[in-house]
Amino acid sequence: MARTGIQLLLLVALTAAISGASASSIPEEVPYNPLEHDSLHAKHFDGGEHNAQFDHEAFLGPDESKKFDGLTPEESRRRLGVIVDRIDEDKDGFVTLAELKNWIAYTQKRYIDEDVGRLWKQHNPDNNETISWDTYMLTVYGFMDDLTQDEKEQEENGVSYKSLLKRDRYRWSVADQDLDDKLTKEEFTAFLHPEDHPTMKGVVLLETITDLDKDHDGKISVDEYIGDMYRSTEEDDEEPEWVANEREAFSVHRDLDKDGYLNEEEVKQWIAPHDFDHSEAEAKHLLFEADSDHDDKLTKEEILDKYDVFVGSQATDFGEALARHDEF
Repeated sequence: MARTGIQLLLLVALTAAISGASASSIPEEVPYNPLEHDSLHAKHFDGGEHNAQFDHEAFLGPDESKKFDGLTPEESRRRLGVIVDRIDEDKDGFVTLAELKNWIAYTQKRYIDEDVGRLWKQHNPDNNETISWDTYMLTVYGFMDDLTQDEKEQEENGVSYKSLLKRDRYRWSVADQDLDDKLTKEEFTAFLHPEDHPTMKGVVLLETITDLDKDHDGKISVDEYIGDMYRSTEEDDEEPEWVANEREAFSVHRDLDKDGYLNEEEVKQWIAPHDFDHSEAEAKHLLFEADSDHDDKLTKEEILDKYDVFVGSQATDFGEALARHDEF
């Protein structure tokens, strides 16, 4: 599955700056890509364990995934039933793979549109046609004017505020298609969500390599690859079985030329495999989980029987529904 590395570092730091929070420390490394991680930054499958929250957010939308936390299972099923009726586009009583894929793609687009809209308004309260780099930098990085050079360059978890600013500046310049150092709303979308934008593939690749390449030799060793997923707490800790499986995956599936490292092209094949469709992959996963009669389509009853695959409740501590409260 595609990934972008540890881009949430930037967003967490910038959110703190925007809100006036203290800039005294760098946030811990947290993966960002919503196509591979949920909003709590946990992977879909981690250490051989399945993360149901990822499915809930893919099905419902990340920003809406909290509303079911306090619902009873009965209310969760009822609200899910309303959503199922909306997913069933042709109203034939079945949810097909294509309909489920369309719904997941819709929730992902809606999340991005709402996220961009919120930040666009925050950085551009007058709703001008563009946002300038100077305006954005002052809002997000203005706190750095009060830091010493040592504080700007001090690293925690392998990053510094100086490096975050440098990364943001480069990403801005790539998103700026007309080279006026200002971003339109479409360009701002590419800046905020490069993992979903065709013009930003090179940025995603560069940031991933930069995140993983701890010794700065331009390639990714197996230990650097594993270090992104697992760090032992004790020097003599025995690695879990899933880590050994990941090492094998590195050697067998990632390291195509078998030289012991991932080069740029191999990282590209890993994070952005050709013709991979996230929405379709997630739809197939959900269909597999809920299709009890194995006819490659879902009835409303099958979905409600496996409601905890799609949404959450008090019983699961997960989930919510995309439809707004008044739609129920």
